[in-house]
Amino acid sequence: MAGYNAAPFARLIEQFERLPGIGAKTAQRLAYHVLKMPEREAQEFADAILNAHKKIHYCKICCNLADGDLCPICKNEKRDHSTVCVVESPKDVIALERTQEYKGVYHVLHGAISPLNGVTPDMLKIKELVNRAGSGQIKEVIMATNATAEGEVTAVYISKLLKPLGIKVTRIASGLPVGGDLEYADEMTLLRALEGRSEI
Repeated sequence: MAGYNAAPFARLIEQFERLPGIGAKTAQRLAYHVLKMPEREAQEFADAILNAHKKIHYCKICCNLADGDLCPICKNEKRDHSTVCVVESPKDVIALERTQEYKGVYHVLHGAISPLNGVTPDMLKIKELVNRAGSGQIKEVIMATNATAEGEVTAVYISKLLKPLGIKVTRIASGLPVGGDLEYADEMTLLRALEGRSEI
């Protein structure tokens, strides 16, 4: 790539390629777009990246992304602080908030237990969740980890830690996606769909 492009441009493309989900062609398009920006806009773009990098950290309660001590959800007194939804990533919080149905608060693990990938429980925000659960304020913990082997292992591991504290631990239902066909679903998805059935 560097042989065909000026070195600074080639480096810009390489940086875009390092982003998740960005291939070589998309990286090129993004690099060309950045070059076409007026210098002021390019500076604002660079400043936004650096500013986010410097100012965003973890909420001291839920470990979600925040620019202060607490994230907006933990600050909100109208939320039900006795119900905690445990997710793997800050992206999962955004997905659940889009439903506009969940009124509780969250706890972000920043990953899932995966011995094959070298991710152990102590590398996640599990200890923070157990400490939080020990406060006596939490009545229910909803495990909303992904429906993967790692997500399942994480949910079971956490539930074993929380149940002795007298906290109700539930798991979100999983099954067929809206618009999905039965014939293409795997056995585990169909089993979950049957187990999570509800009256209509």
